[in-house]
Amino acid sequence: MAERPVFLPCQIGGRLVDTVLVPFQWHPGMSAVQKKKNVAELHHSAERSGYFPLLEISSKSDLEVGVKLSAFHQKIRVNGRETTVECAFQGSKVFERGGPYIDLYEKTSREAKKDDRLKGSGRLIGFIFEGEEFPLSPPTAFYDWLYINALYAHRDWLRRLDRMAGFTDIEFNPAKSINCQARSCALFVALSMRDRLDDALQSFGAFLDVTQETFV
Repeated sequence: MAERPVFLPCQIGGRLVDTVLVPFQWHPGMSAVQKKKNVAELHHSAERSGYFPLLEISSKSDLEVGVKLSAFHQKIRVNGRETTVECAFQGSKVFERGGPYIDLYEKTSREAKKDDRLKGSGRLIGFIFEGEEFPLSPPTAFYDWLYINALYAHRDWLRRLDRMAGFTDIEFNPAKSINCQARSCALFVALSMRDRLDDALQSFGAFLDVTQETFV
């Protein structure tokens, strides 16, 4: 057995995203087939608890929209050029002994995430993106900011996501990672349902003001 989070966008109340840990039968193995089995098991288990329908946000999603919404695929403009959210996030990291490594904007998402400098430059101390400095706290705020800005251009088409009860990412293990594209997607949907996207994306400061209770 294993547990993975399901991220639920909230249309009312203080928090914009609720997180529910769902236990399910785990199928070991690194192949795409095994991971897709785990997605199905997680979704079936969540449905028995009343969370349906769900959308997997990763390359292991059975739906094309779930694949395209992954940070590895979702595009964002940086200094007038297009890159992926993953490359923008990795390339904007600032460490004690280096960064930001903006050449990662030109790499593939996989190359950017696995770049040796990200592990060999000391402690992460912040982010610099398009000349602006971003803090480490709240912990997921910069990642969420990038992801939601990328989705904003497609906001009208993505209103269909309002039909989803929640979002998952089978690759995300909260015991090992902090940022999660499924959580960021749920946050985007919550802001969309509340008509707060425009308010939140005026600036990073405005984003923190609108989403502050989500990061508590």
